[in-house]
Amino acid sequence: MGVTSRPRMLDPRLATDALSSRVNRLIYHQLIDFNEAFEPVADLATWQQLSDTKYLFTLTSSPLFHHGELLTAHDVAETYRSILNPDFGSPHRGSLKNIRQITVLDERQLIFELIEPDALFVGRLVIGILPKDLIAKGHLFQQQPIGSGPCVFQSQSEQRLVLQRPDGAELHFVPVKDATVRVLKLRNQELDLIQNDLSPELAAYCDALPALTVIWHPGTSFGYIGFNFEDPLLAQLEMRQALAYGIDRQAILNSLFQGQGRLAGGLLVPEHWAGDATLSGWSYQPEKAKALVKKLAEKHPGLVKSDGSITLSYKTSSDPTRIRLATIYQSQLKQIGILLKIQSYDWGTFYNDIKKGRFQLYSLAWVGVKSPDIFQYVFASDAIPPKGANRGRYRSQTADQLIEQAEQTASLTEQARIYRQLQSHLQQDLAVIPLWYENQYAVTTSNLSGYTMYADGRFDGLLAAQVTKD
Repeated sequence: MGVTSRPRMLDPRLATDALSSRVNRLIYHQLIDFNEAFEPVADLATWQQLSDTKYLFTLTSSPLFHHGELLTAHDVAETYRSILNPDFGSPHRGSLKNIRQITVLDERQLIFELIEPDALFVGRLVIGILPKDLIAKGHLFQQQPIGSGPCVFQSQSEQRLVLQRPDGAELHFVPVKDATVRVLKLRNQELDLIQNDLSPELAAYCDALPALTVIWHPGTSFGYIGFNFEDPLLAQLEMRQALAYGIDRQAILNSLFQGQGRLAGGLLVPEHWAGDATLSGWSYQPEKAKALVKKLAEKHPGLVKSDGSITLSYKTSSDPTRIRLATIYQSQLKQIGILLKIQSYDWGTFYNDIKKGRFQLYSLAWVGVKSPDIFQYVFASDAIPPKGANRGRYRSQTADQLIEQAEQTASLTEQARIYRQLQSHLQQDLAVIPLWYENQYAVTTSNLSGYTMYADGRFDGLLAAQVTKD
């Protein structure tokens, strides 16, 4: 498989990037997984809620770690205790800090006791389980990962990471930074498949080649346009509405993304247990947008130019596809009296500016969202960076109250109702402009068969894929 870079972190307690997390799923088992509705389901263990703050987990299987030891409840406990140790520095400690203590009852059972009730707690236990004896020895899992998952680590270098499947077949993850070179290597059968990370044009080019097969799958990555709510213009709802009405999302999906995606109404996909299929986002209505721009000019003459036009700056990365997307926005918004000034930067500079609030408009995507507690992280008034990812400095008493209600509700059914109410409010208040959910895709040679795609982009399809060499 051709990938954009080496997997950066093969210790699941430290991994945060998507590539590392997808590879780690192959090496390590976890207590809990998610089904297609993003509800928690058993992986290693089933669970029983004993009280508002106590959960009993029972291992349903005890696989062998790759160094020969049996996985037990002691390994589960030690994995999570190490994450909770502030000296270890796990980025996942924050999401698990509500754990008061972990008690091992026997080889197969353990109890997690929480400080406060948390209806989403079970879904947080998705970290790969490591062997207790190696944790105690300070083993460097990043250099030599040892888990109990289906694939065994073989070797890694700058050129490739090699895992071995249960049937003896080897999986090679080969870093090829340049997307065009990845496609050429695939066409020359130096690679068997690549997944995502191509420009729409390259994906379409691959789709047209008889020697290659493109597998498409509905995705969950939520694209959006963000506002700076501390900007006097963008703090006006009419301004945000004009922008939302002035962008033809479907036309952009059809032209730039070759139709590979679906319009979004909220951060969670409709099939998510807390998603809302009734939300469709803002429709393209340029006449309404023009009227709103005119109304703004009359209502706030000090914020617009003498000719009634409005100039806004839009920050983006230097990725060619993202720059093309910006120019489409620029063209569409010009028709309604908004002049868009595009500012493109390398990724590091761009991302730092967004976190610091140095922007008027920007566009990004949330990738791999499974838990609705992301709303607190992204939209709560107290989640402005560095405390969270409320990069737009959005403040809404209604949103804060709904987020708090959901967090304090033990029933998932009631939580789903509250989160749908929250998403409706966020759409009407235009906390961001919901754009689309981009499709996932894989490009394979004609020699590869049996590869399955998943909505979250996981690599589990590699476990069954087969290659027939000429």
